[in-house]
Amino acid sequence: MLLNLRLDGNSLHVICSTKTFPIFPLDKVPSFKKVKQNYIPGTHDGGDKRPPQRTNRHCGRGGGVGTIAREVIAGKNLLIVNPSEDRVGKSRISDGFVAKKAKDDGFNGNGMVSKVHTKCSTKGLSYGGCIPAILEALDRIENVGDALVPWEERLSNKERTIILKEQARWERAVEIFEWFKSKECYELNVIHYNIMLRILGKARKWRYVQSLWEEMITKGIKPINSTYGTLIDVYSKGGLKVHALCWLGKMSKIGMQPDEVTTGIVLQMYKKAREFQKAEDFFKKWSYGKDNNKMEPHVCLSSYTYNTMIDTYGKSGQIKEASETFNRMLEEGIVPTTVTFNTMIHMYGNNGQLGEVTSLMKTMKLQCLPDTRTYNILISLHTKNNDIVRAGAYFKEMKNAGLKPDPVSYRTLLYAFSIRRMVEEAEELIAEMDHNDVEIDEYTQSALTRMYIEAEMIKKSWFWFQRFHLRDSMSSEGYSANIDAYGERGYLSEAERVFICCQDVNKRTVIEYNVMIKAYGIGKSCEKACEVFESMMSYGVAPDKCTYNTLVQILASSDMPHKARSYLEKMRETGYVSDCIPYCAVISSFVKLGQLNMAEEVYKEMVDFNIEPDVVVYGVLINAFADTGNVQEAMSYVEAMRKAGITGNSVIQSSLIKLYTKVGYLNEAEAIYRELLESCNTAQYPDVYTSNCMINLYSERSMVRKAEAIFESMKQRGEANEFTFAMMLCMYKKNGRFEEATQVAKQMREMKILTDPLSYNSVLGLYALDGRFKEAVETFKEMVSSGVRPDDSTFKSLGTILIKLGLSKKAVRRIEEVRKQEIKRGLELWISTLSSLVGIQSNTGDCDEL
Repeated sequence: MLLNLRLDGNSLHVICSTKTFPIFPLDKVPSFKKVKQNYIPGTHDGGDKRPPQRTNRHCGRGGGVGTIAREVIAGKNLLIVNPSEDRVGKSRISDGFVAKKAKDDGFNGNGMVSKVHTKCSTKGLSYGGCIPAILEALDRIENVGDALVPWEERLSNKERTIILKEQARWERAVEIFEWFKSKECYELNVIHYNIMLRILGKARKWRYVQSLWEEMITKGIKPINSTYGTLIDVYSKGGLKVHALCWLGKMSKIGMQPDEVTTGIVLQMYKKAREFQKAEDFFKKWSYGKDNNKMEPHVCLSSYTYNTMIDTYGKSGQIKEASETFNRMLEEGIVPTTVTFNTMIHMYGNNGQLGEVTSLMKTMKLQCLPDTRTYNILISLHTKNNDIVRAGAYFKEMKNAGLKPDPVSYRTLLYAFSIRRMVEEAEELIAEMDHNDVEIDEYTQSALTRMYIEAEMIKKSWFWFQRFHLRDSMSSEGYSANIDAYGERGYLSEAERVFICCQDVNKRTVIEYNVMIKAYGIGKSCEKACEVFESMMSYGVAPDKCTYNTLVQILASSDMPHKARSYLEKMRETGYVSDCIPYCAVISSFVKLGQLNMAEEVYKEMVDFNIEPDVVVYGVLINAFADTGNVQEAMSYVEAMRKAGITGNSVIQSSLIKLYTKVGYLNEAEAIYRELLESCNTAQYPDVYTSNCMINLYSERSMVRKAEAIFESMKQRGEANEFTFAMMLCMYKKNGRFEEATQVAKQMREMKILTDPLSYNSVLGLYALDGRFKEAVETFKEMVSSGVRPDDSTFKSLGTILIKLGLSKKAVRRIEEVRKQEIKRGLELWISTLSSLVGIQSNTGDCDEL
């Protein structure tokens, strides 16, 4: 109901008082006495369902509180009070003129308002005086002058400040601001300009911001500290850091020292840009002054600034500086807040100092209560450090403290359970989340799918997927994550089912096709991968660069380079080839199959299309021709690489050493090996194969000392293998240095690195040549018992021993003929003959395995 109550000027002035009141909303809303109301049809919400002609803002809440209208009636002001049914003390108050009948939701000529909005705003409820009514009028009436007529000449500075600050749309704020400027009775001060600079800056209307600044200067309105702080803040948040710094420079140029708020804004700007050193330098320059060449603090900072700097130090890994700032905060008597402790706990935890975290938690509980974020940090830190028990304990402690876990709490712990396959714990947490109506995001959902798959609970994983699929709320990214979860672990049929489900809800995008093709590649189903690719266009989905790259890589790695090349040509025709990676895959595949001519053909095609080869492509080709001993071809690619200005890496250098070893180019190999050594460090040396190549080159030339230097270095690093030892043994034997050769043979037997006929034959040949027949027979028996099959070289050395022991060549040939006809009996004959002549008891039982 609505009551038309006549008030005199004094009573109206009380309701729309211009007395001082706070800019920020009060904790308690002023209450207003209810008055009897008379209902007028059409003025209450729901009475007229016609849509408004223009809508500036919607309140966003259910239940309107009535329509405010005004009309000139005998020059008197009327008060309308339309409280909603359930809102005690929060009535809408309009200071203005009322008509008993409102036509077309508005008014006509003679000073009447042309448009009135039928939807209300809850803005201004926290303010007293006439502010709620003013904001309501500005929400509902399009013309600013018409909306503010009742208060036209009696708005205080603070009321104008609140009106501007409460505007959600920059256009409306500009209209009101211009209206204020048009009234000679109002003088706009720097605070009003600051508000407008912030509103326009947040809307990123930089031309208007600059224009407003110039207007301030022209009118002689001097900017204050907060003016510069506002400009620095909006430009920084708008991504224009350089402009923000220009405002900081202008501030410094006029000798204005930033206040703490402005300083905090600058520090946040540097921190966001990860320019931690600049943040530190600015903070020190601002917070310290020079006194007798000593750095002494000259300002007393608030907890906010300290928290900002502690966080800045923490993000830059400066633990010591962060701790010192925290201690300085305590020394100055600034009480740390929950934010302070959270920042310190997060910093120490991220740097693995969990002992400090525990200590801080104890201190924190004595000074301020931990909040949900505190426990979220603790849960996250301990899950990252694989202490899932402690993380779970903090989760329980949070609930026992009366804090309600938020989605981050649940998701962090649930993800930790899922990646550890803690199915039972995860399911308990899911039940709790369902009970508390906590939504499970798609990232966590796919992690749970992976958990069930890895636990080989495929049926449960499928039920879990269907729970979200049947809600029809899963995005294409969610479907692709589930396809990938099945595909990566080889469950192709389930991946296909998810793919079909995605099609059923019409959410197939190129992402789903890419992960499905990838899944077929993992499952070695190349034909199906190609079928999926070919079907894309029929569903209106175009392949992207990733699609082509994936398919080319799959086919190339499956030894199908010809087919991979055909898709590579399609990829190039669509303009998706921007680098040599897909070409490298095809070239490598041809090299693997020994089809070097085709590999070269693809390389030439790549160059013809102006696609620059990289060091990997050159490495593949150089290594391929090095393996075949084709020096000319290999060197042609080395030269092409040098002309392209590409520095060879260790892989290419090793390939060249391999090539030079095969053709016997010692000087060239030495030069490259020297480069390798110079580029290496204590944790990285030339690989074993490369070092063995150098030993081989030196041993062939009897360059004993150089070979020994590499050999000793490899032994110290534990990298010398049986081939290394065998080459050294052969070199010593060739040079008649039997003592050194014998020592190498002894080491080989003690280390048990004799694993193939070549290494055994090297030792047997040495013993036969040096007259160490007993060791030779023992070594031969070890060879037989280890399962290594002797070859012709083995028996040649053993035959030499028998002849030296007095057996005729004819007898040795007969023993060998027996072995060739019947291996087992022949080996037994060899062992028994050798043992009897050398004086060793034979044991032929080991021959049963051969």
